[in-house]
Amino acid sequence: MHKLMTLIVILISSMTVAQTSIFGKVTDTKNQPVFGANVYLDGTYDGATTDVNGDFKFTSQETGTQILTISFLAYETKIMTGAVSTFNGLNVILREDMESLDAVVISAGTFEASDNSKVSVLKPLDVVTTASALGDFIGALQTLPGTSTVAEDGRLFVRGGDADETQIFIDGIRVFTPYSPVPNNIPTRGRYSPFLFDGITFSTGGYAAEYGNALSSVLLLNTVDEPDQEKTEIGILSVGATLGRTEKWGKTSLSLKASYINLGPYVALFPDRNDWKKPFQAAQGEAVFRQKFNNGMLKFYAAFDTSSFDLIQDNINVDAGVRVTLNNRNFYGNTSYKGILGKGWSINTGLSYTIARTDFSFFDTTIDEGEHSAHLKLKLKKRFNSRFKLSFGAEQFTTKFKERITAVSDPSARYGFTNANSAVFVESDIIISNKFAAKVGLRADRYALSGEFKIAPRVSLAYKTSKNGQLALAYGRFFQNPGNTILKFDQNLTSRNTNHYIMNYQYVNDGRLFRAELYRKDYDGLVKFDTEFESFESNFNNSGSGYAQGLDVFWRDNKSIKNVDYWVSYSYLDTERDFRNFPIQAQPNFANTHNFSAVAKYWIDDWKSQVGFSYAYGSGRPYTNPNTAAFLGERTKSFNSISLNWAYLISPQKILYLSVNNALAFKNINGYQYANTADVNGNFARQALRPAADQFFVLAFFWTISEDGSDNQLNDL
Repeated sequence: MHKLMTLIVILISSMTVAQTSIFGKVTDTKNQPVFGANVYLDGTYDGATTDVNGDFKFTSQETGTQILTISFLAYETKIMTGAVSTFNGLNVILREDMESLDAVVISAGTFEASDNSKVSVLKPLDVVTTASALGDFIGALQTLPGTSTVAEDGRLFVRGGDADETQIFIDGIRVFTPYSPVPNNIPTRGRYSPFLFDGITFSTGGYAAEYGNALSSVLLLNTVDEPDQEKTEIGILSVGATLGRTEKWGKTSLSLKASYINLGPYVALFPDRNDWKKPFQAAQGEAVFRQKFNNGMLKFYAAFDTSSFDLIQDNINVDAGVRVTLNNRNFYGNTSYKGILGKGWSINTGLSYTIARTDFSFFDTTIDEGEHSAHLKLKLKKRFNSRFKLSFGAEQFTTKFKERITAVSDPSARYGFTNANSAVFVESDIIISNKFAAKVGLRADRYALSGEFKIAPRVSLAYKTSKNGQLALAYGRFFQNPGNTILKFDQNLTSRNTNHYIMNYQYVNDGRLFRAELYRKDYDGLVKFDTEFESFESNFNNSGSGYAQGLDVFWRDNKSIKNVDYWVSYSYLDTERDFRNFPIQAQPNFANTHNFSAVAKYWIDDWKSQVGFSYAYGSGRPYTNPNTAAFLGERTKSFNSISLNWAYLISPQKILYLSVNNALAFKNINGYQYANTADVNGNFARQALRPAADQFFVLAFFWTISEDGSDNQLNDL
C-alpha cells in the first residue's frame, strides 16, 4: 500500500511539473482590447477565449516547440511558433482583415459587371437587357462612358483608340477573332452568347500587368462556374432560333447552346438599302464543360460559328453597284484551370486555340484568309495575408496568318506571316489600410518579328476619402503589335506604344453609384504608309504619334424611383493622331468629341412586364471633303437613336419579347462617299453613307424548362 501511494504521488508531481501556463493580452492596432478572440495550441484541445479586457490564460501539458494561434472574426489570424514555455506575458496585436471590411478597391479605368464584385457598375442581367444591345454584350458596353459611337462598325472604340486596340479574353485567355464579319455599313456583333457568362470586366485604361498587346482597353469575360440547375432553353425569334441545355452530374456540368440566324424572311418584309442576293445567315454552337475538384475548377469552352452573305451595295463610282460575297468559319477552344495549391498559393492557367477561315470577294477579286492562333498562360498567386498578395506568370502567343489574293487580270498573290510573342509579368496588391491600397506591376514582352524586348510598368493607387467615396490614380505603359492587315505586308515594323494617365473619383451609397474619370493617353510608334490603303506597294514606317484626353462621367440609381433602374453616361474626348496615310495630325473619323447615353428599365407588376429604354447620342465625326482643302475638316451631323424593348411574362417560364432599335427612325448618316473624278464644274459629287436600315425589329418567344419551374431567360433578353 505504501508503494502504491508513493507511485501516485510521483505521477501527480510529474503531471504538475508538466503543466505550463500560457497567458497574455490581445489588442488591435489602436491598443483596444479584443474581446472573444480564440487562442489555442494547434493540434490540441488547449486554449481559451479573451475576456472583455483582452486577457487570456490557460495551461497545457505540451512541451517543446509548439504553434500558438490567435484568431478573431474581421482580424488577420496570427500564428506564433516557439517553445511553449515562452508563451507567457504575451502582448498580441491583431490587424484588421482587409478582405472582411468595406475596404478601398482599385477602380481607376475599370468597370465591373459581376454579382461577386464589391463594386459593380453593371450586373450580368444589365448587359443583356439593355434595349439597344439586342442581346450583344458589346452593344451593352457601348452605353458606358469611354466608348465612341461608330454605328456602322459595331466594335469597341475606346478613348480615341481604334477598334483593334481593344483585346478580349475568356477566362483570362485571349480571343483572337472576337467579331463576326459583316458587310460594310452594317454593325458587327460579338461572336459569343451572354448565356454562358456571369462576369464581365471592362477596362478602359490602366489595366493590370497580366494583360498586354492592347493599347487602349481589355474586356474580360468569365464563364459561369456552376449552373444552379438542369434546364432546357428554347428561343424562337423573328430572325432565327436558339436552343440551350444544361446538365449536372455531381461536381460535373455541361452547358450547350446553339443558334441560327437568317435575315432572309426579315428583309423580305422590311427591305433595306442593300440588294441581297443571299441574305446574311449564321449558325453557332457553344459548349462549356466544368469539372469541380476539391481545390479547383477545370473548364473547357468551345465555340464554332459559320456565316455567309451575298449582296450588291450602292457605290457612287460604279453604276451597277459593288457585289460582295463572304463565307466565314471560326473555331475557338479554351481550356482553363483555377485552383488552390495550399499555404496561400493558387494557380490560374489555360490555353486557347483559334482557327479562322474567310473567303471574300468583290468586283473581280477573291481574297482567301486563314489564321491559326494560340495563347498559353500560367499565373501563380501567393497570398501572404489580407494586406499583401503577389502574382506572377508567363504567357506565349503564336499566330500564323495567310492570305491569297486572286484577280481575273492578275496572277495570284500570297501574303502572310508567322509570329510568336512571349511575356512575363509580376504584380502586387498592397492594402496599406482600409483607406489606402496600391497595385504595382511590371510586364516584359518579347516581340519575335521585330526582335524587341519591351518593359511596361503599371501602377494604380486608391484612397478612401469618406465612407462611400474614394479617389484613384493609375499609370501604365502599353505596347501592341501592328495588326494583321499590316504585318502580312511588312514584318519589320516595331510595336506601337502608349502611356495612360488616369484620375478617378467614385461614390457608392445605397443603390447609387457615381464615377468621374479624367485621362490622358500619349501615342508613339503608330504605323504610317503612303498609299490609300495597306497594300504590298505601301512603304510602312513607325513614325506616327498622337494623343487622347478627356472626361468620362457615369451615374446609376436603382433606389430613388420604385421599380426603376437607370444609368446615364457622358464622355468628352479630345484626340488627334498622325497615323495610316494622314498628311497631318488630326481627329480620326472613328472618334466623337461628345458621347451620351441613357438607359432605363421599369418593372410593371400589374402587366407582368419589364419595359426598357435606351438613348444614344454621338456628336458628328470628321470626314474629308475633296471639294475643300481641309483634311478631315468637316463633320457629319450628330448621331441619335432611341431604342425600346418589352418583355412580358406569359408565365414564370414563358416570355414574349419585342425590341425596336431607333424607334423614332432618326435619319443618321455615317459619312459620305465621293466620286473619284470631278464634274465639269470641278466639283466632286457625293452620296451619304446611311445605315442599311433606319430601324430594326426583333420579336421573340422564350421558353425555359427547369427543375424548379420558375427559372426563365429574362437574363438573355
